[in-house]
Amino acid sequence: MPLQGNLRNFSTTQLLNLINLAGKTGTLTIFEGIPTGEKDAMQEEKMAPGAERAKVAFKAGKLIFAAMQGQDGNLVSVLNKAGKLTDDQARIIRERAKNTSDKALAMLLINANYVSQNDVINSVQQHTLDVVYNLMSWNKEPFRFEDGTLPGSDRIMVPIDLENVIIEGSRRLREVDELVKHLPNLDMALKFPENPKEKFQGINLSVEEWRVVSFINPKNTIRQIAKANNMSELEIRRIVYGLEQAGLVEMVKPPSVDGKPAPGTPQSRMQQRRQQAAKPQVQRAVVSKLIDKIRSI
Repeated sequence: MPLQGNLRNFSTTQLLNLINLAGKTGTLTIFEGIPTGEKDAMQEEKMAPGAERAKVAFKAGKLIFAAMQGQDGNLVSVLNKAGKLTDDQARIIRERAKNTSDKALAMLLINANYVSQNDVINSVQQHTLDVVYNLMSWNKEPFRFEDGTLPGSDRIMVPIDLENVIIEGSRRLREVDELVKHLPNLDMALKFPENPKEKFQGINLSVEEWRVVSFINPKNTIRQIAKANNMSELEIRRIVYGLEQAGLVEMVKPPSVDGKPAPGTPQSRMQQRRQQAAKPQVQRAVVSKLIDKIRSI
C-alpha cells in the first residue's frame, strides 16, 4: 500500500530525509490540492489529490529523476537550458528526432560531437536538482510514495546523494523567503530603464539572463517570462532580482485589458483561490505515524 499524505503535515524535506535513511526505491508523486470542504483533525481544510504536479524517483535512497508539470524536461530542452545547445540547434534536433528516446538521443548527440558525455550528465543532474529544490518550498499539496515504482528505462537517470540535496535545499529555502519578500508578485511586468544601451555596456550576462532580457516588455508578466523560458519560480525570482539590483530592469504593472485586470494577475484570480497565510503547526503524532509507515514499506 502506498504512503499518502499532505505536505502540510509532512514536508518534502522530511520525506527526502526518510527516503535517504531508509534507502528506499520508488517514486514520489505530488498532486494539485483540491479542497473537499471537510476539516481534518487540525481543523484545516482537507485536500483531495487532483492533477499530477511533479514526480521524483529514488533508487536505494539516491535521487535519480525529477519532473514537473509545465516544464519541458526532455533532453533537448535540458541541454538547451544549460547552454549546451543553441536555440537553433535545439529546434532542428526536435524536428528530426521527435520519436527518439532520451538515451538514444544522447548517444546520437555525443557521437555527432554536439555535446560530451559530461555535458549530458551535468545538465540532467542540474535539471533534476532544480526541480527538487523548487518542490522543497511547497507546503500544502497531497503526495503519494509508491515503493518499487520507477520511470521508464528510456529516461536518463543520474544518481545523486540526498544528504547534499537536503542541506542545499534548506539553504535555498531561506533564500526563497528573502526573494519572495522582495518579489512577492510574479504577475508584475518588467521594463527597461531610460538609456538601456548605456546600462548594458560592459555587462556580462549568463545565457539564462539573456533569455529573460529578450522577453522584457511591459505586456509580459514575470510569470509568463518564466513559463516561456522553462524556469521555476525560484530561478526567475533570482534572475529578476539580480537584473533589478544591477539597474537593468524596473518592475511595472502589466496593462489592463478592456478595463479589466490582465489575465493571471492576483485580482483576476482572487475569487478562484486563497493564499495560505501561514504554515500550520504539525502534531507530533501525525509525523511519527508517517515515519513509522514509510519505514515499514
